[in-house]
Amino acid sequence: MLRLTILKPDGQPVICSVEQGTTVLEAAHENGLERYLEGTCGQCMACATCHVHVAEDWYDRLPEPSEEEEEMLDLAFFVGATSRLGCQIVMSPALDGLVVQVPPGKGD
Repeated sequence: MLRLTILKPDGQPVICSVEQGTTVLEAAHENGLERYLEGTCGQCMACATCHVHVAEDWYDRLPEPSEEEEEMLDLAFFVGATSRLGCQIVMSPALDGLVVQVPPGKGD
């Protein structure tokens, strides 16, 4: 099992144990965080409701975002330098310990 920490908008951590191949969005749903990371499009990359900020020390360990992902992030609120879509971050041993933050205003 791999470890993923999802920080709610208020900074409260939710520690998730996930299997390799699980997306951040799937992990959020498996841990009761649907109100923070909706995934309205069902991981089709047609919305930005699973937008997260990746902790700076983890961002460069992720594969580069696709052009489609970058276009979807243009629709998200509170986009920052380390913004990604949770549906596009697939957990692997290289990402064991990953930390992501839900942007402000989500799940209120």
